[in-house]
Amino acid sequence: MNNQAAVLYAPHDIRIEKRPVPRPGPREVLVEIKAVGVCGSDVHYYEHGRIGSHIVRQPLILGHESAGVIVDAGEGVSKSRIGERVAIEPGIPDGTCQQCRTGHYNLCPNVRFFGTPPIDGAFTNYVTVPESFAYTLPDQMSDEEGALIEPLSVGLWACRKAVLRGADHVLITGAGPIGMLAMKVALALGTTEVTMTDVFPQRLEMARKLGATRTVNVAETPLASVGVEADVLIECSGNQKALMDGIRSLRPAGKAVAVGMNPGEEVSVPMSFLQNREITLTGTFRYANTYADAIALVATGRIDLKSIITGHYALEETEQALQATKNDPANIKSIVVPK
Repeated sequence: MNNQAAVLYAPHDIRIEKRPVPRPGPREVLVEIKAVGVCGSDVHYYEHGRIGSHIVRQPLILGHESAGVIVDAGEGVSKSRIGERVAIEPGIPDGTCQQCRTGHYNLCPNVRFFGTPPIDGAFTNYVTVPESFAYTLPDQMSDEEGALIEPLSVGLWACRKAVLRGADHVLITGAGPIGMLAMKVALALGTTEVTMTDVFPQRLEMARKLGATRTVNVAETPLASVGVEADVLIECSGNQKALMDGIRSLRPAGKAVAVGMNPGEEVSVPMSFLQNREITLTGTFRYANTYADAIALVATGRIDLKSIITGHYALEETEQALQATKNDPANIKSIVVPK
């Protein structure tokens, strides 16, 4: 087995190098990676070498949206799993803390998350993962779709936190991959009215093609001037103004779900508006217990993931994949395909 990896040494410094093939431990499987999606966090580490308190202090393999095939199994794992195609859930909790024991394993303080310093990720040929975090993919799903179960889970979790009902008018601010996928989930759950905002016309055009009933270019038209009255806000941009304007566009008793992460630790919210209208505001942190449902939504044709894929790159082209969105706003989701 030859294991190559795209390794981040410093901002704008990705090197392709050979790494030892990892060996699966007890209850682990060895997965040959077939597809990896490029996430905004990967790009941020590539551009800046850090996200908040997470700093790249040693060479790091990025990538956490991945799928592949099981090629070996550790002690305690049935050998029958060898050959299975799987989507990998990249956040491995300790399983023993209070958050894990109460079902909130995404909030585990000791979680080990692929591609987050100092944990290596999936821009490589082989990874090991606990077998319970390797989810079987049905035959009708491609490896690329399997890789995108991870960002789809973010959108699914946001919609769960919003407690969507079929008749809700959903306002989604930020037409990046997560915004697009949150929209797809909302539509799959029966929502018939989705307003999408962004500052790039190329992304808003794609949002319309994928099902948005209304789009607003907030670089040209203030949201407040459009007269949107939504039941639910799903804020995916991490922009302070988007959050503020989005909340002010909610009907009484509406729900606001903050998904996008702001660079700062604190942002302002219109508190009197929240109180007077009994608006519910919540944050999200990744997801929990979403993979099986996300796979089912894709496998049954309720959600089409292929429509957001806008580029394919070999492992040796990982750096170009990380630069793709910055170079072209029309690029929504790049896929790295290790050979």
